[in-house]
Amino acid sequence: MVEHWFYHMQQSPLEQVLPDILEKTYAKGWKTAVKIGDLNGDPLSELKRLDEFLWVYRKDSFLPHGREDEPLADQQAISLSTDRDSAIGSDVVVLVGGAEISDVSGAVRCITLLDGANEQDRQIARARWKKAKDDGLKTAYWKQNDHGKWIQPDL
Repeated sequence: MVEHWFYHMQQSPLEQVLPDILEKTYAKGWKTAVKIGDLNGDPLSELKRLDEFLWVYRKDSFLPHGREDEPLADQQAISLSTDRDSAIGSDVVVLVGGAEISDVSGAVRCITLLDGANEQDRQIARARWKKAKDDGLKTAYWKQNDHGKWIQPDL
């Protein structure tokens, strides 16, 4: 059964949090799908921006990934998408920018990265959290303290 994890970004931007999570999933050998929503403007532009960023974000790191609009993207350890609607073929799904996915069956984990400064993103995440809890699924909520450290508050 898929676990639903929520990361409430309050101190660090997506560009810092996403690579950290992808490094961890890649180290575990998990195939990861990242779906980009439209809360940050044009999803295709955001897809291209994140694609370029992941190639150069740190000199001593390598995250093999591909975009949905490129050949063999589904064969990469990490795939970036704007319209993926299923977790089929992925161990982990990461949802950013208010992205939604209808089918997470087969995945080990569904991770929601929510921007604490975006009310719409928070509302989408709250609805997803409530549905997961109502469905009896395992959930975990992480937020950043004032120093940027991830903590699990009592809920």
